[in-house]
Amino acid sequence: MGEILETLREALQQAKSVAVLTGAGISAESGIPTFRGPGGLWRNYSPQELATPEAFARDPRLVWEWYDWRRGLIAKAQANAGHLALAGLERQIAQVGGRFTLVTQNVDGLHDRAGSRNIRKLHGDIWLLRCVGCGREERNEQVPLTALPPRCTCGGLLRPGVVWFGEPLPLEEWGRAVQASRNAEIFLAIGTSAVVYPAAGLMEVAKEAGARLAVVNAEPTPFDADADWILTGRAGEILPRLL
Repeated sequence: MGEILETLREALQQAKSVAVLTGAGISAESGIPTFRGPGGLWRNYSPQELATPEAFARDPRLVWEWYDWRRGLIAKAQANAGHLALAGLERQIAQVGGRFTLVTQNVDGLHDRAGSRNIRKLHGDIWLLRCVGCGREERNEQVPLTALPPRCTCGGLLRPGVVWFGEPLPLEEWGRAVQASRNAEIFLAIGTSAVVYPAAGLMEVAKEAGARLAVVNAEPTPFDADADWILTGRAGEILPRLL
């Protein structure tokens, strides 16, 4: 791995445009359970049963109990060395006038806490609440919430500002993520299984536009065959060595 790390480090030092896609793996290293991994169940419900518009319409209190529990877990978590290394890479590229875009499938806000700035959040933000009535959004980091389900000043129900199963990705965030992928000289895929679309499709967009692809993940991914660099292991251990 040492030689691979060195060649990728040199390429990143020379690159003027870098795009990064992060998935649940990097947050799992901070102790946040993944949807599909061990600990992905809550009481007797799977996330797929609760993270839907239909579930919220049927029982908003139950859905909010789950999200309040998740917010509590996230509030106790800390950005790990992988998050911090990516924030450092952004600063490094900015110093030479380059472009850096961090695209994440995570909703926990740990990249923000680590100091990353140009973040495209494909699946929303768990600390953002949106009224299903008037559409007003507000940031709320209270843990636990004082009322379940919370309500807007207009009286409407507030929902988590995340993308649920069956909902489209936010158009502006997706558009900027695609553009960053097309413009990237190097595309880093970190802590993602690369099986969830459309997010995984950004790797295809980048490769088709001529970017070199690096995969940092604990398990093999479908894109390993197309990758220029494969670094198998934990992002929190590999990225500090790399960056």
